[in-house]
Amino acid sequence: MSLQQTAYVVRANVPDRAALQAAVDALGFDCKVDTFYVPFQCSGFLPCLLAGSKSGFEIYFEPAADVLSDFPHLAGSVASRDVAITFRWGGDMSECACVLIVSAALAKTFGAIVHYQDDDIVYSGDQLVEEARAALQSL
Repeated sequence: MSLQQTAYVVRANVPDRAALQAAVDALGFDCKVDTFYVPFQCSGFLPCLLAGSKSGFEIYFEPAADVLSDFPHLAGSVASRDVAITFRWGGDMSECACVLIVSAALAKTFGAIVHYQDDDIVYSGDQLVEEARAALQSL
């Protein structure tokens, strides 16, 4: 079973790899995003190194309107954020931790609204940091 979370971001704020990595580093997590990450060009599995171990998740870029069609109640919160960055992962907690860390970086540094679709929860950047720490502790 795959899980899914989406970060909604203003297109001009979607970070390149260096900016995303700097935001992850600023949060204090030992998670390295692979050079495969190129906004709007990469799709599918994105490798990461989490505390020196291989991990990662699937990543997809699409228009926010395409994803919001399934969650119209989020339109007000998403507002002018026109890009949806969707993350998918399996039940592996290291993959989950990577998603939470990258999502937290997007929320705290780039103004993303982050929605965990399976439970229909919108997370703040601070909540994502706490969830990432909890995921890391469970490893």
